[in-house]
Amino acid sequence: MSDFQKRLILRFALVFLFVTAGFCAIIARIIILQTSEREHWLNIEKTQTATEKVVEPKRGNIYDCKGRLLSGSIPAYRLFLDTKAQPLRKDNRFASCRDSIAQALSEVIGEHSKAEYSKILQDAYQKGDRRLRLHKGNLSYTKRKQLMQTPPFDNGFNRYGVYYEEWHRRVRPYGDLAARTIGGTYQQTGRGNSGIEKQFDELLYGEQGIAVEQRVGGRRALLPIKPATDGCDITTTIDAELQDIVDDELHKVMEQTKGEWGCCILMETATGEIKAIANLDRGQDDSYAERVNHAATRMEPGSMFKTISLMAALDDGKVSLTDTFHVYRNGWVYHDRKHPITDSHYIESLKGVMTVKQGLIASSNIVLSKIVTQSYEKRAERFVQKLESMGLRKTFDCEIPGAQTSAINVPNDKETLARMSFGYSVELPPLYTLMFYNAIANNGKMMAPLIVKQISQEEHVIESFKAKTLESSIASRTTIDQVRECLEGVVWDTLGTAARRPWTAKAQSNFVHVAGKTGTARVLQNGRYQTNRHRIAFCGYFPMESPKYTCICVIHDVQHRDAGNDCGGTVRRVAERVMAHHSIELQETDSLSLLPKIKKGLHSETYKVSRALDLGLERAKHRWSSFDDNLQAEQTTVNTETVPNVVGMGAKDAVFAIEQTGMIVSLSGSGRVIRQSIQPGSRPVKGGTVYLELR
Repeated sequence: MSDFQKRLILRFALVFLFVTAGFCAIIARIIILQTSEREHWLNIEKTQTATEKVVEPKRGNIYDCKGRLLSGSIPAYRLFLDTKAQPLRKDNRFASCRDSIAQALSEVIGEHSKAEYSKILQDAYQKGDRRLRLHKGNLSYTKRKQLMQTPPFDNGFNRYGVYYEEWHRRVRPYGDLAARTIGGTYQQTGRGNSGIEKQFDELLYGEQGIAVEQRVGGRRALLPIKPATDGCDITTTIDAELQDIVDDELHKVMEQTKGEWGCCILMETATGEIKAIANLDRGQDDSYAERVNHAATRMEPGSMFKTISLMAALDDGKVSLTDTFHVYRNGWVYHDRKHPITDSHYIESLKGVMTVKQGLIASSNIVLSKIVTQSYEKRAERFVQKLESMGLRKTFDCEIPGAQTSAINVPNDKETLARMSFGYSVELPPLYTLMFYNAIANNGKMMAPLIVKQISQEEHVIESFKAKTLESSIASRTTIDQVRECLEGVVWDTLGTAARRPWTAKAQSNFVHVAGKTGTARVLQNGRYQTNRHRIAFCGYFPMESPKYTCICVIHDVQHRDAGNDCGGTVRRVAERVMAHHSIELQETDSLSLLPKIKKGLHSETYKVSRALDLGLERAKHRWSSFDDNLQAEQTTVNTETVPNVVGMGAKDAVFAIEQTGMIVSLSGSGRVIRQSIQPGSRPVKGGTVYLELR
């Protein structure tokens, strides 16, 4: 055998021995895995099993008509400890880090002391708890981040068996403004339970996703299978600033009158858009808060219905404003001597005779009941048909869940017909009454109330809503003009129930002219009308020369109060504040300049943009600048030791300035900052939120 052959055989022998040794090692390893290490690897396999998990979408936001956030979702976290996590049990790490974990939880979360947390952790470790909740509430993003930066968690949550679940908490930056209309959500499910949140729940909620939860490299990980689809955003017709005015004025009058509940609604005359809607109920502690949406609940409108009754008779040619009727100090008997029809007061100067116009201005039950009974007592159904032709029995899509429609039925007897004329035996939600008076202000064109303007997702508009015309004209133009003449007299004629008296201005204003009608109805309880408990109201429009808004105020269950003073006065104050606000907005938009408006901010950044646009802005040494209309820079101070004044800044600079204090920012709108939620100069709260409104 040659040397070459010997070397070849040796090489084959070495390869064979190497392969045989490897094969034997594999067989040996298989035997060990199947015997002594079997239980160990079976336990690991259980922890590696992938489980499907539902991924919750982010619920959409609700905005006002100018893009300000009314209801939105912010992230919150639930924190857990898996005491069987491998990294925690490796080399008995739990014993060495238990006290440091307890110390961190005590410092950041603070629900228990260090010793109490240490005992809780030890008990859970002994039980093998895989889902120990480390706190009762929900951690904010700031708290979670703070905990992650606190030893020992600054080395990573996973090294200590800690993991968290993210969810989104619903917040309303403007508090209880329009709370019953915006609605709320269930805390556990995140689904809407009232208001717009409920009406548009499917769109706001979005679509759930699916992910697989696995332990990868000693940590929990979610591997998405089907991503969640975030909910749509809703833009409403509500104006947060006007809503604040209406809410404030309703609060004031409710505190004065001590009514059981009250509501106030502001509608834009030309469009039918609801700009503000407030509902207040008295609680057990006599404080007032939003609880029930009375604006969409039907009730007897009382004397506000007299306007409707008169319009029907005028439009049918049954009467004219100059026709006269006798009134009586002790009332008028119409088919029922036990229940004569009476007026709240007898006007001596008229000597028992009133014209039709005076009857509405002074709110005479006798005059209106005589008009309706003489006109329709032989065919009462014609009266109801006329009301229907004027749009009072129309239905319309309402974004308020459970909203009721009007209840106007053909009377079974003449007595009921007479009482319908002044607002009894008929029921209208305040929204319907407002809609009718708005049609009068709108020259007869009846617009359906509109609350939701737009549905969008990721800045793409999915659907837009426009006001719908229910009736092109509820009556002839002549009739509309005659009724408006009467409604002006209610406020400005000396006989008017909402006219100025020596002791109060009622609905009369020196700044804006209001026209409308008062309403008073006895409270019905257990089938009987209470003589000393009333529901008072006023519905009117302003300015009466060229109406822009219509407003109604209703207060339920009051004693010895006056509808013209309390409700008419509330509408007057709303009108004054709304028109003042409207004037300010007009002044802001009228000031035009060929030079661009430069926001307050970092001078270096503004200078770079100025050079690119060739605006000729001069370089300055100071850090922050504000600018006048001629682009002249003025040094301004931004103190980050306290909450800085960021009004006038753009979003980028405002966020930068506030985050220097350790606080976080929530933005709504676009443009420059016009309002900040925390007063400049206030002491900053680390992790707190400053809400900025931009326009």
